[in-house]
Parts: sequence; structure tokens; C-alpha cells
Amino acid sequence: MIMAWQPQEEGLRQIIQLLKESQSPDTVIQRTVQQKLEELNQVSDFNNYLIFVLTKLTSEDEPTRSLSGLILKNNIKSHYENLPPTVTEFVKSECLTAVGDNSALIRATVGILITTIASRGINTWPELLPALCQMLDSADYNVCEGAFGALQKICEDSSEYLEDDRQNKPLDILIPKFLQFFKHSSPKIRSHAIGCVNQFIVQKTPSLMNHIDVFLENLFHLAVDDEAEVRKNVCRAIVMLLEVRMDRLLPHLHDIIEYMLLRTQDPDENVALEACEFWLSIADQQICKEALTPYLPRLVPILVNGMRYSEIDIILLKGDVEEDENVPDREEDIRPRFHKSRNTHGNEEDNNDEEDDDDNLGDDSSLSDWNLRKCSAAALDVLANVFKEDILPILMPILKETLSSTEWEVKESGILALGAIAEGCMNGMIPHLNELIPYMINHLSDKKALVRAIICWTLSRYCHWVVSQPHEQYLKSMMHELLKRILDSNKRVQEAACSAFATLEEEATTELVPYLGFILETLVFAFSKYQHKNLLILYDAIGTLADSVGHNLNKPEYIHLLMPPLIQKWNALKDEDKDLFPLLECLSSVATALQSGFMPYAEPVFKRCISLVEQTLNQNIANSQSPDQFDAPDKDFMIVALDLLSGLAEGLTTFIESLINGSNTLQLLYQCMQDPLAEVRQSSFALLGDLTKACFQHVHPCIADFMPILAQNLNPDHISVCNNATWAIGEIAVKLGTEMQPYVPIILNQLVVTMNRTNTPKTLLENTAITIGRLGYVCPQDVAPLLQQFVRMWCTSLRNIRDNDEKDSAFRGMCQMISLNPGGVVQDFIFFCDAIASWINPKDDLKDMFYKILHGFKNQVGEENWTRFTDQFPQQLKERLSTAYGI
Repeated sequence: MIMAWQPQEEGLRQIIQLLKESQSPDTVIQRTVQQKLEELNQVSDFNNYLIFVLTKLTSEDEPTRSLSGLILKNNIKSHYENLPPTVTEFVKSECLTAVGDNSALIRATVGILITTIASRGINTWPELLPALCQMLDSADYNVCEGAFGALQKICEDSSEYLEDDRQNKPLDILIPKFLQFFKHSSPKIRSHAIGCVNQFIVQKTPSLMNHIDVFLENLFHLAVDDEAEVRKNVCRAIVMLLEVRMDRLLPHLHDIIEYMLLRTQDPDENVALEACEFWLSIADQQICKEALTPYLPRLVPILVNGMRYSEIDIILLKGDVEEDENVPDREEDIRPRFHKSRNTHGNEEDNNDEEDDDDNLGDDSSLSDWNLRKCSAAALDVLANVFKEDILPILMPILKETLSSTEWEVKESGILALGAIAEGCMNGMIPHLNELIPYMINHLSDKKALVRAIICWTLSRYCHWVVSQPHEQYLKSMMHELLKRILDSNKRVQEAACSAFATLEEEATTELVPYLGFILETLVFAFSKYQHKNLLILYDAIGTLADSVGHNLNKPEYIHLLMPPLIQKWNALKDEDKDLFPLLECLSSVATALQSGFMPYAEPVFKRCISLVEQTLNQNIANSQSPDQFDAPDKDFMIVALDLLSGLAEGLTTFIESLINGSNTLQLLYQCMQDPLAEVRQSSFALLGDLTKACFQHVHPCIADFMPILAQNLNPDHISVCNNATWAIGEIAVKLGTEMQPYVPIILNQLVVTMNRTNTPKTLLENTAITIGRLGYVCPQDVAPLLQQFVRMWCTSLRNIRDNDEKDSAFRGMCQMISLNPGGVVQDFIFFCDAIASWINPKDDLKDMFYKILHGFKNQVGEENWTRFTDQFPQQLKERLSTAYGI
């Protein structure tokens, strides 16, 4: 008989000593322990000791035993493939014997271990599910609960495997089994049972769908359960069913809504939060308006009530601390920054993708966890978008009451509600804004910091309307008060005010020019006042201001105010500091706005950008050759540097020539254009286009190398890369003229494919059309033969863009192609007429080209056919062509 494995006393003593030490707060001891654990991993039966401590060593305290299990879990995650089979088998059998340990902590740890092994492949542990399933029927509560805890973790971690196991079909046995336990006497077990089943709703797992009626019946039975965890899981199940099996919920919908109204007010906030998700989900359903209309008078007050800060929120937010501007930020409170390239070239001011409105629900960003307040605000927001003004008769009396409350928490929740409905109810709110906007501007000096902060956010949601009114009415006072809040003594208010001011800048654009001096003085003063986290937001506010007012910033007095603090920060930051990201983004906007005014600062900025690109490329080469010795670089540094170089090229135009001359910019760009990371290529092509416009003499010698790379990047699946490559080709074509001819064959077909693809985004369509037009302008004989393949889409995509130089060169190209191949446009001539009519003020010689084409066609077909043709035109098109071109 083979003896089972037994630990040696000395080994056991050492490991227990280690486990004790690892609970020490001393970091030096922690590091030593970590080192010893790594060494012990070389010992073949080390993991046997760990499982022994967890499952057998009842003389030790529970936290030490549990820690032993968690270390074992990490070893299994990292080294499972290398463990001897005898060890894994021993660990598995010990786990199964300890599922029903008397201690809840040990049972939970064993469950974590089991799911960790199972997630490496349940099929390698065939006896696991049958054993756990059998344990569910045990009369011993600990065994049943331990087995269920393990099964719930397996369902969470390995649901796909359980669904895909066509051979054994474990779910056909497990799901009916779980459903039996919905009515178990133990709340913990009832909760586990629903938790297990809930994992299979969204995928519409057949084993569950076949028992959907039993599931619903049991679910409704648990609706009034005394246990909060059970009620939470019931709410979660209903929210998921709403999305995938609305058909089965419809007959019970009114009862469900009644139930959710009740649960949204549950004394347990976790239950209330799960229930509140229901209103977010139902808003996406077509039935929403019809289903919820009768309940709005009860639902809206519940949601507004849920928006109040809870006591725990206020403690976490240090809501009683009014002044904290001198308290340094903790690094862990600063969210990691990821660079988002601003370099997507388009033709319209508004073609930036919608920013993810991250603090769409007020500004308690340090409470980044989803909570009842945020969920209630989001629910009111989506319902306002569904019901529009119809929600206001119910909401306005509530707002009146909350806004006049003497309790700051109540007043604050009313202001949040006012911000939440801004998008959906804007039209209906306009009559009330003459009263509400002054109310908010006055309360920007409220004594409670959390009230001042939420007002900043809510005002930003109504910026669009404020800017559309005469300046004297609200804009000036709102701007002055927001600028004061930017210099608030509370960091949360500073952050909210800075973000709100950035929104105001985007809405007001050049309307802010008269106040620039005052704005800049405030923003620059904030540099000396802000702690780390808010500095990053301040960079964004300055960059947005530069984007919004453009060349109006290029005045000596503004430059002398703004540039010294920016350059001081720039010099203070090391090359590997991620704070460079927002600063470089900000400088990019400033350089573009200041144009030649940036020249005195350009050389050191240019050199550092080149250095950042070079360092990243070199580190990348080192890492690919010796990955053990060198870490992979963070390519965001290179992307930000390329974007700032673009900003310099765009701002300095021909002045950048002196910086490019003698540098290795183009060689570096050649490498970046071939980087596997899409974002690097996207920024490279943007820079190529900007350099082409600013100093083509340096780009020209590299064209033969660059063109094939550009051609390879015209895949519309990578929208931003394709967009910038397309735009750069168009800029190069205009400069290259007839020399472009050898490259047309490798480019044109792909552009035509993009033009005719369904669902091609608007900006990409416009850029593709402009580049095809520009190719036609410089090489008409090469492009004109394909006219019929793209002319209709070309015309419809360019009719919507404003008159500008890009549109001008594209239409000249189209006219040249039509004169070479008039037959190519015959079938779609009405679209060409419509595109011509989209011009407000074409240059005289272009207008003359349009005139000749229109009259040429008219003469060709004769008066009668022409009249029959133009009778199909919409009246407005007829009138415009008649007035401008006499036809």
C-alpha cells in the first residue's frame, strides 16, 4: 500500500514561520518573504505543504491557513503546467475533502482554489462536477454551502466551458439542480443558487431557457426574501432577463415594475443599486414609454431621492473638509492617463468622435465605483431622453422643493438632477432657465464644497444655451464665477470648475476672445496653486482654450503670460514621466494656435519630441532583440511626441523648415509609419500630411519609400489609420502634381472600395472623396476611366462640407475627369448638379468650370430633354442652379 504524502516537521515549521512573517506590515520583511517563496517554488512538494496547512492544520489560526491557500492559488496560476502530476492530484483530492470545512473563510478559500484549477481545464478534472453536485445533497450545511460556493465561482469563471461541453452537457444536470435550491431554508444557499443560474441568462443558455418558466416562478417566489443578498440576485436576474427574454417578462411587467419601485428604495444600498439598473435597461426597450408612463409620478421622486450622497459617500469624499488645496494628492488617487490622439484629420469642425462623457453623472470622480447616486442620475438622464418634456410636469415641482431646501445634501441632489435632464429635456427647460441659471451662478459661492462642485458640472450641461444668449445676460457672470471656482480652496471644486470651463470653451469658441486676458491670468495663477491631479486637468483646459480661440491667442501679452509656466513644467518633467502626455497634448494645441508666436519656444520642444521618438524606437529594437534584458517601451510617449510635432508643423507652417533641415525626422517617420501599433501609424500619417503642407521639399525625396506604406494602410477596418493615410495621400498629390502618376495604380482601387463600402464613417468618406478628387486633379487621365464606379457616392459625401481649399481642389479634379469622360457621369448627373449647388461661393474660375459642364450637358441633350431632366430636381436645387448658372 502506497503511503499518502506526509509533511516533515521542519518543513512545516519553516512555512508557518513564513506565512506569519508575510502578514507583517514591514515592506523589507515582505520583500524577503517574497524572495523565499520564489525559492521554495523550486521545491517539488512545496505546494503539498501549502494545501496541508490550508486543509489539515486546524491548530493554526484561520487567516494564516487561508493565506496558505491564496499563495497556492497564485502558484497554480503561474506554474500549473510545471507542477508534478503527483502534486496536482494531491492538491485536487485535498480540496474535495475540505469543501465542507467548519470555517466559512476556509471554505471560501478552498472554493477559490478549486475554480483556479478548473479554469485551467475542467476536462482534466472529470470527477470535480459530479463530486460537487453530490455534495449539494449533503445533510451537513457546511458541505452543501461549501460545494455551492465553489460551483458559483466555477459558473462565474468557466461558464463558456460549461456551455460548450457538448459531450457531457453538465448544465443539463446542474441548472435543474440549482433551481431546486431556490427554496432552500438557508439564505446563503438560496443566494448561491440564483448566483449560479444568473451566469447563464445573458448567453440564453439552452439548458436554462428550457426551464425558463420554473426559473421565473422560483424567482418571483424569492422577490420578498428577507436576505439582502438574495433580493440583490433576484433584481440582477430580472435586469438581465429584460434584455434577453422580454417576451417572458411582458405578462408580468406591471408586477415587476411595482417590485422594482420598491426595491430601488431598499434599505440595503446594494439591492437598491441592482434594482436601479432596471430603469437603465428598460429605457433601451421599445416598450419603455408605454410601460413606464403610468409609473413616472412615483418613479421620478424615487430616482431624485437616490441621488443624495449617502453618509458613507460623504465620509469617503471627505465631504466635511472644505479646504484642502494645500494637501498633496496621493499618487493612487490619480487615474492612469492614456493618450488619445487628437490627430484624426477631417474637414468639419465637429468631426471629433463624441468624447466618452466620463463624468456624465456629476463629479465625484474619486468615488469611481458605480453607486446608487450615479445609477439614479444615469437612469433619470436616459428617461429624460425617452420622455423628453413629458417628464417635466412631474420633475419641476420636485426640483423647486429640493433646490430651496436648507439641507445641503437635498439641494445638491436637486442640482445633480437638473444636470442629468439637460440633454433630454433641453427644449422644455428653456422657459425655466432664466430663473435657474442665475440661481446656479449665485450658488457657485455656496459654503459647501460639494454643492459648488456639482453646480459647476450642471452649468456645463447648459453651456450651449448660455452661450447662445447675449453675453451680458449670463455668459459674463457665469465665466467670472467659474474662474473664481477654478481658484477655489477645495480641490474637488477646482477639478469640477476646470472641467466645466473646458466645456464652456468648446461651446463659446471665439466668443471668449474679448475675455482672454482675464481667463489666462486665472489659468496661469492656478499653476502655482494646484496639486498634481488637478494640474493634469488644467493642461486640458488650456489646450481646449487654444483649440477654441485659435490664432487670437497669438498676442505678445498672452504669450508672455502663458508660455513661461508651461515651459517651466516642460523642463521639470523627465522623459519617462507620464505627466508629459497631457502637457504635450496641451502644447500641441498651443503651438497650433500661436502659429509663428510659438517660434521662440519651438527648437527645444522640437528636439525633445525627436528625442522621445528616437528613444522609444531604440528601446523597441532592444526589447525585440533581447526581451529578457529590456522592457518593451510605452509607445504612448512616441505617439504624443508625433502629435506635438504635427501641432508644430501646423502652427509654424513654413517656419518649421529650419528645424527639419539637418534633423533625422523623416528617417524616424519612415520607421514609425511601419509600426505594428495602429495608433503610432495614425499619428505618423497625420505628421506626414502636416509636413507635406509645411515643407514639402524635405518630404519629396522620400516619396518613393513612403507611398507603398501609405497604400498598405488604406484598410477601412482601421478607421483612423486609413483616414489619416488617405488624407496624407491627398496632400502629397497636390504638391507632387503629375509625378503622382506612378502611384495611382497602387492607391486608386482601394479608395474606390472604401467609397462604396456600406457604413463607412462620414469623415473617412469625405477624406476619401477629396483624395480621389485630388488624384483626378493631378492625373485626370488615370482616374477618369473609373468615374462611373464612384461618382454618385463622391457627390453625396462632398455636398455636405463647407467651402474650403480641400473641397476646391477635389472639385477641380472632378471637373477635369468629367471633361475627359463625360459618359462616366451621365447616369448620376443629378447628383453632380446637387453637389455643385452645395457651393456657397466658389472661386470664379471653378464656377466657370461648373458653368461649362452644365451648359455642355444641356446643349448635348437638347432643350426638351433637359427640361424633362431638371423637372426631377427638388425646387430648391432648381432655383440655386438657375440663379447661379442660368439653367
